[in-house]
Amino acid sequence: MNAPYTPTVPVPLDAVRAAVHADLPRTVAQLAELVAVPGIAWESFDAAQLERSAEAVAAVLAGAGLDEVEILRVPLGDGPGHPAVVARRRPAPGYPTVLLYAHHDVQPPGRRELWESDPFVAEERDGRLYGRGAADDKAGIMAHVAALRAATDQRGEDLGLGVTVFVEGEEEAGSPSFRDFLEAYRDRLAADVIVIADSANWEVGVPALTTSLRGMVGAVVEVSVLEHAVHSGMYGGPVLDAPTLLARLIATFHDDDGAVAVAGLHAEDSTDLVYDEQRFRADAAVRDGVRLAGRGSIASRLWTQPALSVTGMDVTPVDVASNTIAPSARAKISLRTAPGQDPAEAAEALRRHVESHAPFGAHVRFELEETGQSFRTDMGSEAARVAQWALGEAWGRPAVETGIGGSIPFTADLLEVYPGADILITGVEDPDSRAHSANESLYLADFERAVVAETLMLLGLDDAARSGQQPRE
Repeated sequence: MNAPYTPTVPVPLDAVRAAVHADLPRTVAQLAELVAVPGIAWESFDAAQLERSAEAVAAVLAGAGLDEVEILRVPLGDGPGHPAVVARRRPAPGYPTVLLYAHHDVQPPGRRELWESDPFVAEERDGRLYGRGAADDKAGIMAHVAALRAATDQRGEDLGLGVTVFVEGEEEAGSPSFRDFLEAYRDRLAADVIVIADSANWEVGVPALTTSLRGMVGAVVEVSVLEHAVHSGMYGGPVLDAPTLLARLIATFHDDDGAVAVAGLHAEDSTDLVYDEQRFRADAAVRDGVRLAGRGSIASRLWTQPALSVTGMDVTPVDVASNTIAPSARAKISLRTAPGQDPAEAAEALRRHVESHAPFGAHVRFELEETGQSFRTDMGSEAARVAQWALGEAWGRPAVETGIGGSIPFTADLLEVYPGADILITGVEDPDSRAHSANESLYLADFERAVVAETLMLLGLDDAARSGQQPRE
């Protein structure tokens, strides 16, 4: 167990709370202004709105005490790339720099009739602010802005900590130019501590620090048995169709309990956090009577064990099917790997499994499409201890350590470009925020606590540097 962080200079919690609360109406109003701009980084949407979104973010950051505010981009394909906003406050000599990450692009609204209010008009109802991006991730932007204002209010010119705010403009489109952006602006974004405000708390009233992410392997598997289609009546029997053989191959991915049965994949059951089965069933919309797959705790099955899913298939559509034996079929495979597993090693394990389980001698082709590194926070670092302290003070209860079953591939990019940095993943969402869905919302009471926590985090990192205990030398 790591020793808890204790500030060398007492932090005036009541004063921080008061400053954040007094500024909250302005913070929420600015968040509403950001929600009103439908910046979507998909080719089928108006690119001008994404530019407007970046300009709106730059204007907000310019009023948050940051000396340099720029809208930057790198080439993407044949075009100029999506706009990101970078704002900086340089550190005093001997002080570290913290990079605060969020993204201003949002998911498309989807079917408008599913929304109870206009997705691009922020509306407050029953303590929640509704609108596309109200939680994911324009709330992350405003948490950074409000925390900066509150920290500056407390320390003024004595705040020696350097701060860089990096607001990406293409996260919901898969961050296609993220690595190129890091390489192009490596010096501007260099930091000792990186705070990614794009996750969620455990539940309303319970803060969380996301300490692990699963890695990923994406591949396409094709099974072929014939040079061309043949009549199912004339030739059916001695030869099985490709969809049937593909199904038999897919069936080897899991054992009878539904646990992944691919040799060479790591698995852990080390999480102490209890994820109640009934809560999981409700969160995941599992139908009554469906048995859950795998072994170990629910939390470990989500966060520290591998998961293997078929996310798409190419077979003959039913409405155009004739009496023929399909010569080939293919499936898109998504593998999530346990934290700590090398993605290249996992990809090779999946390849070996597919090729060695070809049913009835069918020809099998394995095409690797993408890989992503997993992530695990160093909870012994000074930065992690400061974050745990700040979250506990802000919520009045200890923060829990959670994982995410999905992956955030750009986290691996940050680690590779800045190997000495401590990365902390925080968030303002809760299980009912419905990010990416209709009626996305932000619970304002926890948002206020998140701002208090980030303010304390900045003051704590500043205090650690002031006392000569910097998170990184």
